[in-house]
Amino acid sequence: MFSAFTNCFKIPELRQRIFLTLGLIFIARVGAGIPLPGLDPTPLQNYYASSASDAGGLAGLYNMFTGGAMMNGAVFALGIMPYISASIILQLMGAVMPSLARLAQEGDSGRQKIAQYTRYLTIVISVIQGIMITYALIYSPETIFTGFDKARFGSIIVASNIPFFFVVSVILMTTGCMVLTWLGEQITQRGVGNGVSIISTTGIIDTLPGACSQAYELIFNRPVGAESAALGVPQAVIMLVLLCVVTAAIIMVLQAVRKVPVQYAKRVVGRKIMGGQSSYLPLKVNYAGVMPIIFASALLLFPQQIFGQFNISTYSIIYGALVFAFSYFWVSIMFKPLQISDELKRNSGYIPGVRPGEPTAKFLDYIMTRLTFAGAIFLVIIAVLPSILMQSWGIPSKIAYFFGGTSALIAVGVSLDTMRQVETYLLQRHYDGFLQKGRIRGRSVGQTRQMLDTGEIKNLWALWTPLLIIFFVGLAAWAVRNWA
Repeated sequence: MFSAFTNCFKIPELRQRIFLTLGLIFIARVGAGIPLPGLDPTPLQNYYASSASDAGGLAGLYNMFTGGAMMNGAVFALGIMPYISASIILQLMGAVMPSLARLAQEGDSGRQKIAQYTRYLTIVISVIQGIMITYALIYSPETIFTGFDKARFGSIIVASNIPFFFVVSVILMTTGCMVLTWLGEQITQRGVGNGVSIISTTGIIDTLPGACSQAYELIFNRPVGAESAALGVPQAVIMLVLLCVVTAAIIMVLQAVRKVPVQYAKRVVGRKIMGGQSSYLPLKVNYAGVMPIIFASALLLFPQQIFGQFNISTYSIIYGALVFAFSYFWVSIMFKPLQISDELKRNSGYIPGVRPGEPTAKFLDYIMTRLTFAGAIFLVIIAVLPSILMQSWGIPSKIAYFFGGTSALIAVGVSLDTMRQVETYLLQRHYDGFLQKGRIRGRSVGQTRQMLDTGEIKNLWALWTPLLIIFFVGLAAWAVRNWA
């Protein structure tokens, strides 16, 4: 594993992409710490540090996705979520609007138009969310931050000209969202790929040190006058094992596919015989990904005053049912068995034992229905696991969110995709990858294996120096922010 990371910096193109990605991530994290002019982030930070925020809710979840930008009242307080919401909306509209579906099939020009529409819709969503958040910060912060008491935590807004602050804040938060969108696109084009997902995952991981610190305080630091800690060492060991099990389960389910065999018939094209080969269709067990959890969270988190009347068990049941239903809803919209069947028939392909055309479509729908059931059950377990931990052991939401839910799925899924992208560069240069050996058939081991010569060993520290500088600068910034 360590040799694979070292090999990443031996390839000039990949090294440049990694450093560019780290630099853009650093810019995104800097913007998450710059507060809006006329706003005092101290009351918000005190609120998140108090027990009032331990119940979770919309504010805590949104703060986690923005990497603490909401807690800082920063210009990047909206995070990248408006862009993700716009992308989901256009994907759903493409399933019911033939014009958008045709654009998606027109190649690069069509995708560029859809990307432009996504940016326009992102601006609209950012303006709406910016207005709502700014209005709540000025007049009724308790509507967003449940349990916030102005007399206890202090006034959030210190600006004297409220209308000017309102307009400037909306403009700055909208601009911040678009800057993050641009950074994500640059990471996708010139970095290691999956730019928007990497920025979102970075925001989630940014809260991990605080969660670890809170877990340490919860387990080992005994309150004054208390006979024992809130959680003992056995519970801590169980939590650590549970975290490993959940992470391993997420990896297995995200990687799991049902391989449907496909046979291509032989055909003569000119003087060449084409086809006659075997392949397979990879049908993912978790085809819907994290989308069902996002939809269910959006429906349950916004009307907090309504669902706050129910206990956490009722909330978990409703939440799990919505996740299960949205799993089938997303697959029914995005999975097109009839279109896949037509593509196979057009390319002289067929599934052994199944007739081409409509029978093939029904067969694929039959398989996907049962795969979706298994994937939906898995998503329900992952989604409600944080609520179960908060209810049974009284674990704060900042810690419980890493044991499941949207954050765990996004973090693990994006990490796997990023490793896969990087491994592609390694295997193309005949280096060993993270999970498998990059050996080309027909070549000897001596020809394929790449070894560090004397000059590369001397320059190895120079390759790691920029990465270590960025790491220690980020570590120092985190320490100053948490202990200053």
